[in-house]
Amino acid sequence: MKNSKQDATRKVADAKKTFLSGENFYAHHFLGAHRMEEGYVFRVWAPNALAVSLVGDFNDWQDTLPMEKDEVSGVWQITTKDAKEGDLYKFKVRQADGRELLKIDPFAIRFEKRPGNAAKLYQFPEKKWRDGLWRGRTKRSNPFKRPINIYEIHTSSWKHHEDGSPYSLADLTEELIPYLVEKKYTHVEFMPLMEHPLDRSWGYQLIGYFALSSYYGTPAQFQDFVEACHLNNIGVFVDWVPGHYCINEDTLPYYDGTPQFEYTDPDRAKNNRWGSINFDLGKPQVQSFLISSAMFWIEMFHIDGIRVDAVSSMIYRDYDDGPWTPNHEGGNRNFEGYYFLQKLNAVIKLAHPEVLMIAEESSSETPVTGLIENGSLGFDFKWNMGWMNDVLRFYEMDPIYRKDHFNLLTFSFMYMMQENFILPLSHDEVVHGKKSLMHKMWGDRYKQFAQLRNLYTYLMVHPGKKLLFMGSEWGQFLEWKFDEGLEWGDLNDPLNHAMQMFTTRLNDFYKNQPALWEMEDSYDTIEIIDADNTEESVLSFIRKGKRKKDFLIVILNMTPIERRDFSIGVPYPGTYQEVWNTEMQEFGGTWTRHNEVCQSQSTKFKEYSQVITTTVPALGAIILKPETINTRKR
Repeated sequence: MKNSKQDATRKVADAKKTFLSGENFYAHHFLGAHRMEEGYVFRVWAPNALAVSLVGDFNDWQDTLPMEKDEVSGVWQITTKDAKEGDLYKFKVRQADGRELLKIDPFAIRFEKRPGNAAKLYQFPEKKWRDGLWRGRTKRSNPFKRPINIYEIHTSSWKHHEDGSPYSLADLTEELIPYLVEKKYTHVEFMPLMEHPLDRSWGYQLIGYFALSSYYGTPAQFQDFVEACHLNNIGVFVDWVPGHYCINEDTLPYYDGTPQFEYTDPDRAKNNRWGSINFDLGKPQVQSFLISSAMFWIEMFHIDGIRVDAVSSMIYRDYDDGPWTPNHEGGNRNFEGYYFLQKLNAVIKLAHPEVLMIAEESSSETPVTGLIENGSLGFDFKWNMGWMNDVLRFYEMDPIYRKDHFNLLTFSFMYMMQENFILPLSHDEVVHGKKSLMHKMWGDRYKQFAQLRNLYTYLMVHPGKKLLFMGSEWGQFLEWKFDEGLEWGDLNDPLNHAMQMFTTRLNDFYKNQPALWEMEDSYDTIEIIDADNTEESVLSFIRKGKRKKDFLIVILNMTPIERRDFSIGVPYPGTYQEVWNTEMQEFGGTWTRHNEVCQSQSTKFKEYSQVITTTVPALGAIILKPETINTRKR
């Protein structure tokens, strides 16, 4: 017994030491509340507090349980037998200036339901996971050479019950997972699931970095959801926000009355753009806190990837609105954020190399993906915000002007291999007056659907992984509303229903065409046929797989004029069959049958010696595949 107590004491001392040095990536194992043989032990880091007490249901919220401080680590501790599972609690902190505040537990794994924010004593039930086959397969596969097609979801606004209440995680397990399977997605990505006090923030201003929002359900329910996804061959990504946090003073800000989690410089601490507080990413204890949070979500919930929000705000001092101070070199680099992200990715990839780290980053000045040794941040993938902005500007444009702005469509070919990209058509583009993707499209309703089919086809055939926000799959016309369910009634309309079927078939087409993903980490994956046909506004290129005969010819028509007898060069003599046409009647178009099989002709077209001639529908896209070709002759 004596030795076991000594071991426990030694482990706590080691945990405190590594927490202070920024090397404790399991800080949640000793900070927060933990059930022990002698009762519950509570620990909180508040180095400059004058006093800290534990208050909760177990002592009628009275100041009767003062905590003891370890002067070296700044960690306060108390053990009590009175607390039991389900009790609510907070810490009463007498701050450095003598002011007393009730503060949340930063390491709480459960909170009461809003509007309250007291931590709740919760014991994770023992789970026997059944997703070993999925996890083993994921560890053995190369993510850069497999299809990744992500359905982005805001948990509480995907679908509502008849009484207006949002679906819970249990409901989503029953309905969302079959929907993902049916619609042929490979992954689902959740906007932040962590505890947050304000729905209007969409979860991006957190208070609980270790707690699933009680609004969505229990941690056990989310474990079951992830397991069910894996059993159905669906991967799960979660958004995470290590850059800034909620400004509410009873949560993390100025926890002990001094800059604790935040920068000492008030200009760097305050995030003016989002009305929040920035983490001091250079502080070792903050690094321990944040990396422990990431490890918690990966290990407790078996998630397959973390999408790190707002990376630009973490690596540039001048990203925010308001005053900023140059670094010691006189530049705008936030070295603390830069090195923290490298450290985060190094730690995660060492412990869990199969987990994908994804950056939402909007600049091009800093290498984001690739090896840290080469100066990058070490992420696996980066959202291609440039592609998204350029392409949406192009599709919103009256086609009469598109010939003068064709570079918006093609510029991404110049840099598409500089990073490992995900092409996002995300929630940010369908809110705040930006209009839905359907509403952005030019022309009347029929033309809008035609262009939406064209856009989604371009998304699938352009190198890069794919992401589409919920509701966009059927062309919801109204903007997304965070406090309402999607407009599922749209599917009673034949055009919306056909659009949903189109997206499903397109997703399936993508999964079953290796030319669209097995070599997309190399320029060898693409060959431009003609990106200079600005007058007709038609773009054509080839996507290639590993085998010589495995390639697709893509032709996109960006005008409302049907291009008959349209000719392009092809690499080999032979026949080519149309395998995709966005204007088929079943998709909401007018075509009842595909183009005839094309026989190539010996004619010069740019550097090609073979040409095929076909018809490209107005505002449409077609894809052809070689049927019988001679690959020895080019």
